[in-house]
Amino acid sequence: MKKDCVFIYSEDFLRYKFHDAHPFNQLRVKLTYDLLRAMNALEDEQIIEPRIATDEELALIHDQTYIEAVKAAGKGQLPEHTALNYGLGTEDTPIFPNMHEASALLVGSTLTAVDYVLSGKAKHALSLGGGLHHGFRGKASGFCVYNDSAVAIKYIQEKYGLRVLYVDTDAHHGDGVQWAFYDDPNVCTFSIHETGRYLFPGTGNINERGHGAGYGYSFNIPVDAFTEDESWLDAYTQALREIADFFRPDVILTQNGADAHYYDPLTHLSLTMKTYREIPKLAHQIAHEYCDGRWIAVGGGGYDIWRVVPRAWAFIWLEMTEQSNVSGKLPETWLKKWQSLSPIPLPQEWDDPESLYPPIPRKAEITEKNAQTVEKALYLIRSQRQQTNGYQSNHF
Repeated sequence: MKKDCVFIYSEDFLRYKFHDAHPFNQLRVKLTYDLLRAMNALEDEQIIEPRIATDEELALIHDQTYIEAVKAAGKGQLPEHTALNYGLGTEDTPIFPNMHEASALLVGSTLTAVDYVLSGKAKHALSLGGGLHHGFRGKASGFCVYNDSAVAIKYIQEKYGLRVLYVDTDAHHGDGVQWAFYDDPNVCTFSIHETGRYLFPGTGNINERGHGAGYGYSFNIPVDAFTEDESWLDAYTQALREIADFFRPDVILTQNGADAHYYDPLTHLSLTMKTYREIPKLAHQIAHEYCDGRWIAVGGGGYDIWRVVPRAWAFIWLEMTEQSNVSGKLPETWLKKWQSLSPIPLPQEWDDPESLYPPIPRKAEITEKNAQTVEKALYLIRSQRQQTNGYQSNHF
């Protein structure tokens, strides 16, 4: 087991809770933690307590007036009409007690991961409490109060002066992070997600390429509904390899939403654990090829917290620590501990069965459409490469 990896964790992550019926449930982080502990894949010295982000750190991205509004909301002191102007008190992002403190801890957990990696204490860091990519400068959105990834990227720029590649594999477009750095050529954002024709937030089209000096540094691959493993992985692999080679980052930050799985109740994709085994493998390779191993990973979406998220997120840590060859049965102790609390039967094995879902009728059409989307999304990179190759050939 590699020792140069850290796992940022606190039971207090569970305090980020809207209400019992809300789909966003941080119990999934505890389930993942327990799964890794049950298989002896996570040691005490690798577990790091997160800190709470300061107001100054939050203000790297968020307006101070918004931060104050979140504080007031969590104390029951924000009028309803004012709250709604800030995206608080909506069906997606209801107000809950001590909202600011719980949200600032999630940001602090990602900043803790950043400092461990960029100070040289660790090569890789995983903070599954983070990944809230929909938060905006002055507004909550899509279950996200503060945007920990955006704050972390700005923090990396301010404190360490590094160029960041942000990779978002959540089924929902990573809109908050993209727009925060849309005009910044030192941050490259790549989001592969279900098309916004059917799914929140409705953005993430291939023509969202950046603005001003940041034009050409925003990449989106909106895949079609019902996309399966092979097509999704082809798109992800082609795009990430070419984007990384184009941008040549100093550090990679990956957001690892697990909501593109077939079982997820909020999306319409058809991925299985085959994909969630592969996502961190390529991120790991890119980190070592371009970033001297510097890789920070956060959580994200994932609303089947029992059957999907623990396995998908465990694969990230197992890849980081070079233990990813696990297969077969899940730990019996974990299954016994959690089955009595789960409303559905827990999976018994690491991998999904081949017959997880019935055949997709439009598979060939979906695959072809996704391949065309990749071509369009990478057009600028490929045309630039052709021009460079043409210039070089004319000078020999």
